[in-house]
Amino acid sequence: MQSNSNLTNVIIERIKANPQQRITFAEYMDMALYHPESGYYSTQALNLGKSGDFFTSVHLGADFGEMLAVQFAQIWQILGKPTPFTLVEMGAGQGHLAKDILNYLQQKHEDLFTGLEYIIVEKSASLRKLQQQSLDNFREKIKQELNQELNHNVKLRWCNLEEIEDSSVVGCFFSNELVDAFPVHQVILSAGKLKEIYIGLPEKSHIPDAKDSPDFVEIIDEPSTLKLSEYFRLDEIDISNYPDQYRSEVNLAAIDWLTLLSKKLQRGYILTIDYGYPAIRYYNPRRNQGTLQCYYQHKRHDNPYILVGQQDITTHVDFTALERWGECCGLDKVGFTQQALFLMSLGLGERISSLSESKLPLLEMLRRRDSLHQLLDPLGVGGFGVLVQSKGLSIAEAAESLTGFVIPE
Repeated sequence: MQSNSNLTNVIIERIKANPQQRITFAEYMDMALYHPESGYYSTQALNLGKSGDFFTSVHLGADFGEMLAVQFAQIWQILGKPTPFTLVEMGAGQGHLAKDILNYLQQKHEDLFTGLEYIIVEKSASLRKLQQQSLDNFREKIKQELNQELNHNVKLRWCNLEEIEDSSVVGCFFSNELVDAFPVHQVILSAGKLKEIYIGLPEKSHIPDAKDSPDFVEIIDEPSTLKLSEYFRLDEIDISNYPDQYRSEVNLAAIDWLTLLSKKLQRGYILTIDYGYPAIRYYNPRRNQGTLQCYYQHKRHDNPYILVGQQDITTHVDFTALERWGECCGLDKVGFTQQALFLMSLGLGERISSLSESKLPLLEMLRRRDSLHQLLDPLGVGGFGVLVQSKGLSIAEAAESLTGFVIPE
C-alpha cells in the first residue's frame, strides 16, 4: 500500500510554509497519526485487533477490563466512596475496555455504579463515533436483559482534557497503550552535543538513504527547544559521553499531558499502562537507534517516512520521566510493576485455575486459557509497565490495600 497522497501533500505544504523549510519530527508524527481527515487514527485504527495492524490486552477478552474494574472498585473504597466517583479513560480505542469495565461494575458493584461518572477522552473523531456506537449498543443490551432503564444516575460523556475543570476529578485517570503514541522529538548526538532531527524536502540531487523516502529527508540541526536537554537532566542521564551518532527520542508531549492531569485531579490516582523502560534502560548507550517502531499489518519496521497515514508509529515510554515529572506536579508514586504481576494480584491466576472446573466447551475453554496466558506473556503485554501515581492522599492511604501492587505468594 502507498502513502496517503493527500496527507503527504499536507505535510509537504507545512514544511514549505516554515521559514526554515523544515518541521520537527514531533510535528511530522502528529500529522501522520492524528490529522483529522487523513491521519492513521482517523482512517486506519478502526480496524484494530488481530486482523489489523496491532492488538492490545483489550482484544484478548473481557478479563483485562474486569480486573481493572476490581482495582477501580478498591480505589473507590480507599477514597471513601465518593459521589460522584469519576473514571477518566484516555484513548479508548474502539470502546471495548469501557464496555467491559462498565458491565463488570454494573453487575458486581451496583452502589459504585449508581454514582459513577465515566469520561472518555478521545482525540480521533472516527474512534469517538465508534465508541459512542459501541456503548449505545451496550446500553440497549443492558436494558433488554434487565427489562428496565440503565441506571439514570450513571453519567457517560466524551470531552477533551482541557474541557475538564481544574481540581474537579475525584477518582482515577487511566490509559492503556496511549503514551506510546504521543508525538516525539528525535535527537542525535554529534561531537558530544545534543542535536535535533528535523524533516525537510529532498533536493533534486539528493540520494535517499534507508530512513528517507522519495518525499522527505532528515535534517540535523540545533534543538528546537531547551526542554530537550532539560528532559535528560530530569532523567539524570548524561549522554554527552555516548558514542557519536547516538540517536533516540524525547516525549515532551507526555510531560505536558501529565502536567494537565495533575491540574484536573483533585484527589485520587493516575494509572498508566504501556510498554516502556526506566530511563537507565531506555537511554542505554547500546540502544543507539532509540525505540521508534512502525507497524503495518502486524509487521514491524523502523521507517516512519513510508506508508504515511497508513501505519502506526510508536515509541516506548520513559517511565522514569513520568515518575519524576509527576513529583514536580505534586503527584506521589504509589508503585511501578509489570502488567503480569499487576493482573495476577487482581485475580488472573484464579481465573486461569477456575477454567478447569468450567462448563465451557473444550475449544472455547482452550481459547480463553490462551488469551489469559497471553496477558501474562513477559515478551508481550505481560511485560508492559504499570505506573500508579496519586494526589491528595498520604502515601499510606494511597497504597493501602491497593491489590494490584500486592504481589501474590
